[in-house]
Amino acid sequence: MSTEPTASAATTASPSGEAVVGVPGQEPERARRRGAGRNLPAAIAVGVGLGAVLMVAVFVLPQAFPVVAAVAMVLAVLELTRALAHGGLELPAVPLLVGVIGMVVTTEVFGAEGLLVSTAAAVCVLILWRVSESMGLSALRDVAGGVFALAWIPFLGCFLLLLFDREQGSMLVLLAILGPVGNDIGGYVAGVLFGKHPMAPRISPKKSWEGFIGSLLMGTAAVTAVGHYALDLPIWVGLVIGAVLVVISTCGDLSQSLLKRDLGIKDMGHLLPGHGGVLDRVDSILLAAPTTYVLLEVLLP
Repeated sequence: MSTEPTASAATTASPSGEAVVGVPGQEPERARRRGAGRNLPAAIAVGVGLGAVLMVAVFVLPQAFPVVAAVAMVLAVLELTRALAHGGLELPAVPLLVGVIGMVVTTEVFGAEGLLVSTAAAVCVLILWRVSESMGLSALRDVAGGVFALAWIPFLGCFLLLLFDREQGSMLVLLAILGPVGNDIGGYVAGVLFGKHPMAPRISPKKSWEGFIGSLLMGTAAVTAVGHYALDLPIWVGLVIGAVLVVISTCGDLSQSLLKRDLGIKDMGHLLPGHGGVLDRVDSILLAAPTTYVLLEVLLP
């Protein structure tokens, strides 16, 4: 459990745009290391490796992108299933994983209509599968958890495939990812250098308003630059999309922090050293993909 800053506590910055509450006399650098809670060299190495895999799948071997997306979603669903088990929910893994694959395939073949139909089918199969095992309140809770898992990960994640299938789809996917990436990097730098005022101490005491400003500046700048120079988007469109993506990414981070706090866990998984699990890395991207898709439809119909 975290504590809110008091008059006698010292507040220092930490990575990811976060502020760390320490004790008087504690060295700022030590407080930052304690607040970071991760292996920074490993985190950088894993981040670079993931970025390289993504760039190859998007720009060099585009046929591999749906496969990479499907693998990431399957791993994320497995992590969420294990995490929700800490809260007493028993999500049936088989229909969930079959649903993920089915949603990816139908989205790739039939587009948005295929995603809607396959999502509805996956929910129906999930309900029948769980109810066939047992009835009662526990079954209702498990079904609700399963629908949440399908809606959060494969449904939102498949919007990356919808973006990818559009004209200049590779750059659109990059646009959607740059918002969360700029949010993380900008927040990290600004939080380490200037972070003093916690943003949501009861949910994520490490996040600071100074870090959020850094996220807003870097995320918006990155999205605007790519949008204008690579996609010929008006600058104002890039500014709007970038700012919205940063806000959405921050909300996604806080929401997952709240969920993990309720479940009593630190990370959704441990597959990626320095990052936690796959879901810890893609949570903001899952929200950024449909946001980018909708904003493009609204701003540039």
